[in-house]
Amino acid sequence: MHIHVTSRHFKAHPSLVEYAEAAVEQLAHFYDGIIKGEVILNYEKPRNSVKIAEVNLSVHNAKLTSVARTNDFSKSIDVAVEKVLVQLKKYKAKIHSKDRIAVRRVRQKVV
Repeated sequence: MHIHVTSRHFKAHPSLVEYAEAAVEQLAHFYDGIIKGEVILNYEKPRNSVKIAEVNLSVHNAKLTSVARTNDFSKSIDVAVEKVLVQLKKYKAKIHSKDRIAVRRVRQKVV
């Protein structure tokens, strides 16, 4: 899986980039069909200090996206990864249910 981290309107510290990459890499434990992962770090206003993390995953025939806004980049990344993990589990269940239905139809035709 290829992971790309983008920071908008600021230069991200290397430790923050490594943290984001590690968080997205953990998603590969749940589904190995992830093609590409992208993390976009942004902040709304320097005075209000609202940090935004957007996580985009490209899987077969779908793109999963989540956005989180908190006062800290690491918290934003964690929340966004949790949101996309829920979407990933739902996508995986949907794919497996479709495959099971196809397998059942083939078995019924054979018998």
